[in-house]
Amino acid sequence: MLFQDFLHQRFLGNDVQAYLWCLGILLFGYLFKRLLSRLLSKLVFRAIRKRTEGVSEQQFQALLIQPLSVVLFLITAYFAFQVLDYPVRSSELTRNEPWPQVALFRLFQLAVFMGIGWIGLRLIDFLVLVFQRRAETTPSRLNNQLIPFAKDLLKVLVLSLTFLLMLSRVFGVNVTALIGGLGIGGLAVAFAAKESLENLIASFTIFLDRPFAVGDLVSVGGVTGTVEKVGFRSTRLRTAEKSFVTVPNKSMIDKPLDNLSLRTARRVSFTLALSHTTTSEQLRQIIKEAHRMIQAHKLTTPEVQIKFSALTPTAKEVTVQYFVETVDYDEYLAVKEDLNYCLVEIVEQYGGNFVSSNTTLVQLANQDPLRGLQSNQQPLVS
Repeated sequence: MLFQDFLHQRFLGNDVQAYLWCLGILLFGYLFKRLLSRLLSKLVFRAIRKRTEGVSEQQFQALLIQPLSVVLFLITAYFAFQVLDYPVRSSELTRNEPWPQVALFRLFQLAVFMGIGWIGLRLIDFLVLVFQRRAETTPSRLNNQLIPFAKDLLKVLVLSLTFLLMLSRVFGVNVTALIGGLGIGGLAVAFAAKESLENLIASFTIFLDRPFAVGDLVSVGGVTGTVEKVGFRSTRLRTAEKSFVTVPNKSMIDKPLDNLSLRTARRVSFTLALSHTTTSEQLRQIIKEAHRMIQAHKLTTPEVQIKFSALTPTAKEVTVQYFVETVDYDEYLAVKEDLNYCLVEIVEQYGGNFVSSNTTLVQLANQDPLRGLQSNQQPLVS
């Protein structure tokens, strides 16, 4: 009898038994929220398993268990407090209710909507993961560019929808009238957000025109780098110095853009400075053999230009120009290095000599002895 009397004792408008029921439901929800969310995610995954090739059940659960646990605990908390006279149901909330009750119930509703929005964002992450696995089996690089953009777009839509639902269901705002009011002030908003709107439109232009794709090496506005991501407002480039440069999308379409990855070949151009001791016959043999050697390489094009281009007081200059058929920068450097070694060997084979700094200084001193002396009258070259 004493225990029954204790259960029926009342505090703050509720008896002890009601408080114990409330505590028991809360404890149940807290202890089993993770188990229930795991079971629920398992059931959902089994329903969509045929369309999730490449993504495991563990990955799906890792995305959904945490937000599902939060929402399930909020639901059990709602049922737990329904045992008590506080908080009241949403239909009972009026202006005459005490403001603490109204504020707590509004906070509860906000938490539920935020939890549902969180689940929506995680589902988008899962869909993106599925499409990324599918994109890995296709050679098109457009998917690598489109998937991150679609991910950001869907997340913005989910967040916007969640925000509008909170305004409507929690605060009682007439969303239709609100959108209509925004339409009246749309001109002012558009003018204030002119730059953002231009960049957003430019992002759609990039996807439609496709001047580049993720992974391309581009040069625009004095910046050269590899495209890593195309977003709503900007495109992110990784430069050769490994720095991260953000370029507005408007600049990507307004300024001249050079897609270096679409080149069919890379150009090599430099000048060989041979000394005046190299005879004309030696020079002809060097040019002839160098031309043959470069053309014979498997990664060069037939457009090889090697000409005796200039005769200066210090050197006989030979211009060398050829194209390497590769878009890979490391391979380009390897071919260039290999051909440079061959050019040095050819010059040495035919008795030619390169101009050195000492040779140049000696020739200048012979032309004007005063140039060969420093301020202390010491010879510049001994």
